[in-house]
Amino acid sequence: MHLHDFWFLLIAFLWTGYFFLEGFDFGIGVLTKLLARDRTERRVLINTIGPVWDGNEVWLITAGGATFAAFPDWYATLFSGFYLPLLAILVCLILRGVAFEYRHKRPEDRWQRNWEHVIFWCSLLPAFLWGAIFAALVHGVPIGRDGNYAGGPTDLFTPYALLGGAVTLVLFTFHGAVFAALKTVGDIRVRARRCATGLGLATVVVSVPFLVWTQSDSGNARSLVAVVLAVLALAVALIMNQRGREGWAFALSGVAIAAAVAMLFLALFPEVMPSSLDPAWSLTAANAASSPYTLKIMTWVAGIMTPLIMAYQAWTYWVFRKRIGTHHIPEPAGH
Repeated sequence: MHLHDFWFLLIAFLWTGYFFLEGFDFGIGVLTKLLARDRTERRVLINTIGPVWDGNEVWLITAGGATFAAFPDWYATLFSGFYLPLLAILVCLILRGVAFEYRHKRPEDRWQRNWEHVIFWCSLLPAFLWGAIFAALVHGVPIGRDGNYAGGPTDLFTPYALLGGAVTLVLFTFHGAVFAALKTVGDIRVRARRCATGLGLATVVVSVPFLVWTQSDSGNARSLVAVVLAVLALAVALIMNQRGREGWAFALSGVAIAAAVAMLFLALFPEVMPSSLDPAWSLTAANAASSPYTLKIMTWVAGIMTPLIMAYQAWTYWVFRKRIGTHHIPEPAGH
């Protein structure tokens, strides 16, 4: 295996980890409006991800940094062509982090309500945009002979890309509902399971056409295996959720996300950005990669640091593994 192929696989792994972890973060943010009935329940939902949401975003930073270092041409064309949606995601992630920290700083109802709106919209929009971006990436975008993006903003949001955005939005919200059921107790846990059932069925409705479309348009034998795995994992996750086996349901919803992301990267390889203008102008893992010496140094660094980061994050989840309920939330002052 060439080093540029190895780094393509590693970047695919990093994006998969990001969507697995940040997926339920986004889902919890959306559920603060869909599931929570009052401010106390919203605090319960936010507290389920309070210790881990910022650590989950490390995967995004690592994936972006690895792309910049290992595939500079891919990084340059991707971030210039998708500048506006990526900027929107960045702004949302910044505002969302501020909302988590500032929401409880003042007791006024309007203050907290406004920050809760920020959490909802700044979770919903990135969940949609990530799917649209990766769908457009696989489907192909206008790339010229010089390897630069040659289209406009409207070229990114085709019907296929919009369907991809709908898939990630519903899938992440389902993943978040299963996580909420896993991490809470009492009535909110029961309603989270019920909500996850509806969201899971909605995920099947939008994801199956998207997966079939992707497979028929860009797929191969390897991506077909990932498609079948994603559908089976989603179906079994729904069954486990119905039976109250939240741990299995969460693991399997995560497998469905991982398999769907794997399918996109398997359909993409060996290209990293297909050109819709001329296949000969597409960026590939070979022609967009850094020098072999750069990739060799990066491999040594990644081999040492990646396991340490994963171990630390696993320990964080173990420490904060307990459930939370409304009885853990103190009454506001004056009540």
